[in-house]
This record gives sequence, C-alpha cells and structure tokens, in this order.
Amino acid sequence: MTGPLAGIRVVELGVWVAGPAAGGILADWGADVVKIEPPTGDPARQFMTMMGGSPDVNPPFELDNRSKRSIVVDLTTDEGRRVALDLVAGADVFVTNLRMDALERLGLDHEACATRSPRLVYGIITGYGTTGEDRDRAAYDVGAFWARSGIASVLTAPGGTPPFQRGGMGDHSAAMSLAGAICAALVARDGPAGDGRGQMVSTSLLRQGMYTIGFDLNTHLRLGVPIGIGGHTVMANPAMNWYRTADDAYVWLIGLEGDRHWPGLCRAVGHPEWIDDPRFRDAAARRANVGDMIAAFDEVFATRTRAEWGVALDAEDVWWAPVQTTEEVLADPQAWAGGAFVEVPDGPGTTLMVNSPCDFTGTPTGARGMPPALGADTDAVLAELGLDAGAVGHLRRSGAVG
Repeated sequence: MTGPLAGIRVVELGVWVAGPAAGGILADWGADVVKIEPPTGDPARQFMTMMGGSPDVNPPFELDNRSKRSIVVDLTTDEGRRVALDLVAGADVFVTNLRMDALERLGLDHEACATRSPRLVYGIITGYGTTGEDRDRAAYDVGAFWARSGIASVLTAPGGTPPFQRGGMGDHSAAMSLAGAICAALVARDGPAGDGRGQMVSTSLLRQGMYTIGFDLNTHLRLGVPIGIGGHTVMANPAMNWYRTADDAYVWLIGLEGDRHWPGLCRAVGHPEWIDDPRFRDAAARRANVGDMIAAFDEVFATRTRAEWGVALDAEDVWWAPVQTTEEVLADPQAWAGGAFVEVPDGPGTTLMVNSPCDFTGTPTGARGMPPALGADTDAVLAELGLDAGAVGHLRRSGAVG
C-alpha cells in the first residue's frame, strides 16, 4: 500500500454516500478499509438500477467504494454483532453514518466501542448532530445539508423556486471534513503529544451546510441582517457577474475588487470611454446605475463567442472562468494536468474515475482497485480475526456472515 495512511486499519459501517465516501477517501490515502455490509448489501449498490440503468456498472458507488474490502455481516444476529465488535476492536478507525439510536441498539455506539478499544478513533457523520432532539432524525444531504442549512434558500432568487441539489454534494463535503477530523484524531493519539487514546470525532450534514454558507450566516449572526440574494441584473460590480456569449455559452467574471478590475474590463469589451463615464466611474455610480450598466455589458458580450472573449479578457488581465458543462469539464486540459482523474486497477487493465481532491508529494496516493463484490473478502477478513475454517463455516451456516 502507498499513501499517508498506509498501515491504518479502518472498519466502515456505512450506507448510501456520506459514510462510504469518508471511508473511500481514507482508502485513497492508503488505509486498509474493511466495509461491513448487510446480506442485501449497501443500498448504494442499487444506484444505477434505481435510475433505470444497468446494474453492471455503478459509477456513483464505484467512486466511494474503490480500494475497499467487503465483508457481509448480519447485524440482526447475536453472532453477527459479535463479529462486528471484534472487527471494530481490532481497528484504528471506525467510520459510520448510521443513526445513533441504531448504533446503540447494535452495541456499536462510541461508548461500547471505546470500552473494548480505548485507542479507537470513532468517526461518525450524522444528519443533525450527536445531541439535541433531532439527533436521530432521518436525513439525506438534500434535507439536512441543502434545505435545512439555508443553502437552497440563499441560492433562490426573489420570487423564484429553490434549486435542486446534485447527487451527493453534501455527503462528499461532509465526508472530506470527517476524513480530516479522523486524521487529526490519529495525530492526537499517536503524535508527539499523543496519549495513545482514541476519541469520537463527528460532523453533520447540517453543520457542513451551515459552514458552506458561513459568509451568509456569520454576517447575519454578527450584524443582525442577511446578505442580499445575488442575481445577474442586480450585481453592482459588473466584473463579478456572468454574461451570455454569441455561441450561447457563458463567461463568469471574477473581478471581486470592482475598482481594480473596472478599467481593464472596459478596455477588454472595447469601451474604454466607460472608465470615466459618470454613470459607471466609481462603485457608488455603478450601484446607482446597475440596470443600465448590466444591460450594456449584456449587449456587448452577445457579440462574440466565449473563446473570443477569453482572448480579449486575458489580454487585459481580467479574471474570468468559463461556465462549463460536464462534457467540457471532462475534456478540460487543466483538469487532466491538475490530477482530477485517476486510473483504477481493474483486472488486467484500468478504469478511469474522478480522483479524490487532495494530493501528497511525499506519500503518493492512488486507488488500488475497483469496489469489491458483496462479501468478496469475508473469509479473508475473518481469518485475520483468528477464525479457522471450521469457525467461519459455522458462522456462514448460521447466517451471521455471508
């Protein structure tokens, strides 16, 4: 194994996206991740069937579950629960996104696990937190991260309707936070000031969503008023706005410092006279005449293609980015140069996937294999617990493992 977490054993009891994504990041970083699944499998194995696709290829599941090992354990049985407890007791890290009441019923809550293994780092993603009346409320990221946190609201134009979240956005964000917290807890356990003891680390979809719009929430908290909802026709800074081009594409200007970027933008669009136009020459004037200003820029940007505008904007050092489709992102040379894709070993060849978002120069990371078939590693993992073939056979016959 390679990566900064080589030699770290992780046991994952996760479903759908958030917990498995956290385990997937740790696996990309070199950890040995053992995924506990019920006899029917992680329900995310059915993603493509749910979407009307072929069950033979499941890209969402593959992204979050590559490089892991799978063991089937029936946690509704006493013997199955004992197997799970033994697995967790022998691990450095336990990752889960099951609800806390369910974990308590299974005997896999933090207190029970820490009693058996004081060194264990116990990482959990919840919907709404580990305390409070909604601690055990059912949640997906579209509810806790997107809707309840305020994200959907601050992205809704006045009089408009809330936008829909893309799949797994909050789950993947929370997973990265949990992966970072787990690594910090490992340092606290084993680092120069470590005491050898593990701890529980947690994040929630709600907290992750609130942090995502922390600019809005902290401003409202401190000043007592919300930040206004942005929109194309009300942005007082024309250098921080999108414009449609002649080929029905979009450029998004990112000149946050309005006065600094104003002269270059005027020159780039071929209207240097706007630099000193009384309607636009300073921030107050632009704010007062925002309607005229945006209309003028809309008209001029519609005269050239996005590629042509890119050349003109770059010539004046106007900061901008293309609004790309997924097809364009996948073909973007900078995405390839920047390591956004990874070749995952797949039998005699490889399968191309999206990479996880962090790189390490001294301990290079990389996916080690495609997701395991359901229960593919049950025998091997049980052998590592010291069970012989007879004991494994007994567990299989009883239905405790599969």
